[in-house]
Amino acid sequence: METLPLHFYDDPIEVIFKVPPTYEKSPDCPQGFIWRGNSYLITEVLEEWVDFERRGRNARNMKPTHLASARIKGSWGVGRYCFRVKTDSNQYFELYYDRAPDDCDDRKGKWFLKGERKPAVSQE
Repeated sequence: METLPLHFYDDPIEVIFKVPPTYEKSPDCPQGFIWRGNSYLITEVLEEWVDFERRGRNARNMKPTHLASARIKGSWGVGRYCFRVKTDSNQYFELYYDRAPDDCDDRKGKWFLKGERKPAVSQE
């Protein structure tokens, strides 16, 4: 199903997994999430993709031959795992896991709700 952007948030979220991912830096779509105090269960994954594009100073600190490989496989702390989902509240959202660490003491990435979406065609 094709969806269109409705609201942009880019808020941090807490995700819910029935079974934690084997590799936390390359997770599958969670089964739910908590955002602004509300819990949402994911009922359908509409789309998923990875984005290993290096941005800003990270785009300039690698040789072109290595950069081509990193775009396919990813490199440490760079990249996003993106998901467009439908929830039990019949809402559509885009969320992503950003692999970038905050600092040397917190090397894990973070989950974000990018925004709410709406169906491209009316579902009547």
